[in-house]
Amino acid sequence: MKFILATKEGMTRIFGEDGRARAGTILNAGAMTVTQMKRTSGKDGYDALQVGAGIRKAKNVSKAVLGHTKGKGYATIREFRTDAAAEPGSTIDVSVFAVGDTVRVSGLTKGKGFASVIKRHGFHGGPRTHGQKHSEHAPGSIGGSGGRAGGRVAKGMRMAGRMGRDRVTVENLKVLAVDAAAGEIIVSGAVPGSRGTLLEVVSA
Repeated sequence: MKFILATKEGMTRIFGEDGRARAGTILNAGAMTVTQMKRTSGKDGYDALQVGAGIRKAKNVSKAVLGHTKGKGYATIREFRTDAAAEPGSTIDVSVFAVGDTVRVSGLTKGKGFASVIKRHGFHGGPRTHGQKHSEHAPGSIGGSGGRAGGRVAKGMRMAGRMGRDRVTVENLKVLAVDAAAGEIIVSGAVPGSRGTLLEVVSA
């Protein structure tokens, strides 16, 4: 399994050999350092590679993490379930991918703040006339006495609230270009998040 941690840079288009333009997303992926190799046969109980990426000041990293990473202040530490072997201290970069590879990209979507039921859940809203003043975005009845839930608000009731910042995975994306020198990879289509969002790119 191939994998890399990357940040979203923006979108572009790539012209294929047939002359057709394809939308793509530019991902900036610096080298990751393997911090630990976990194995089922050991005390961990599962196969995985733990990697660190980015730089953070040592004063902002706990002593436990500094001890685990031999004094390195990584901005991000992630685990990828794989039985591939890699010694701690070795690096992984975008050169593991090749044009034409199929990948899945996971990350957090854009945060949209507190949203009404119309924007968050697609409710129709109230009428704009017949005595309405400021309640076009009101959710309507949510239960009450003698309702379907027996006088309480049922769990899972769709209401206004925080919208966005959900973990989303987009599958079956194609690698359109790889620039190992610049540490960039271009994948087809759109991926979650805004510019600067940390993403996990894993081969399908």
